[in-house]
Amino acid sequence: MRVITLNVNGIRSAAAKGLFPWLARQDADVICLQEVRAREEQFAGHDIALPGYHAAYYPAERPGYAGTALYSREKPARLVRGFGVSEFDNEGRYLEAQFDAVAVVSLYLPSGSSGPERQASKDRFLEKFMPHLRALKRRRRPYILCGDWNIAHREIDIRNWKSNQKNSGFLPHERAWLDELFDEVGYIDAFRKVNAEPDQYTWWSQRGQARAKNVGWRIDYQIATPQLAAAPRAAQIYKAERFSDHAPLIMDYEL
Repeated sequence: MRVITLNVNGIRSAAAKGLFPWLARQDADVICLQEVRAREEQFAGHDIALPGYHAAYYPAERPGYAGTALYSREKPARLVRGFGVSEFDNEGRYLEAQFDAVAVVSLYLPSGSSGPERQASKDRFLEKFMPHLRALKRRRRPYILCGDWNIAHREIDIRNWKSNQKNSGFLPHERAWLDELFDEVGYIDAFRKVNAEPDQYTWWSQRGQARAKNVGWRIDYQIATPQLAAAPRAAQIYKAERFSDHAPLIMDYEL
């Protein structure tokens, strides 16, 4: 099973950069997109169709903001939009597709980098989302949660870790939240199951030459429930083309 996740930083912008012809060649079973920043009625004239795939969208109520999408070869048995917290469901941050063998979520955590108010919102998300993650773990069906988690977990996951310890995305309490998710709750960082190398980043600032110099952050993840601990087989961060300020994360699983 091949799963791709990408923060598109605007689905129409990514489409104009050739994302969808590239996706059509990847032989993915499920594709998760975040920061769609458009409603379905705004898709006309933009090449965002994927022949042979079922498409689901969950836009934010606020125009031009956040939102998620999910494309799948198999028609989902059930789609779930939101996880029951209106502050974040209004922003279209959680789109779940349930299949016979597995459930896949396209997930977009808030960013706190624009100031204290947004960091407070992110912290509320973390507080409200952990009980939901614990509940998902208790279900019989395994889950893969794909998307932009907006947290670099460890020093290996960010180039300039020393100078970013007081910045959103690498704050001690955010990293401790991921520690709890992996070490206590038992979820797995699927990418790290198959790639333990440094300098593996999925997002780069658009300032300076961060991408060219690979001064990046690994903030896009595929995180799975413990039943899938042995399932990851291959992982790739695709950087040959640029569709967004993030790079696609491609994972193959043996289910």
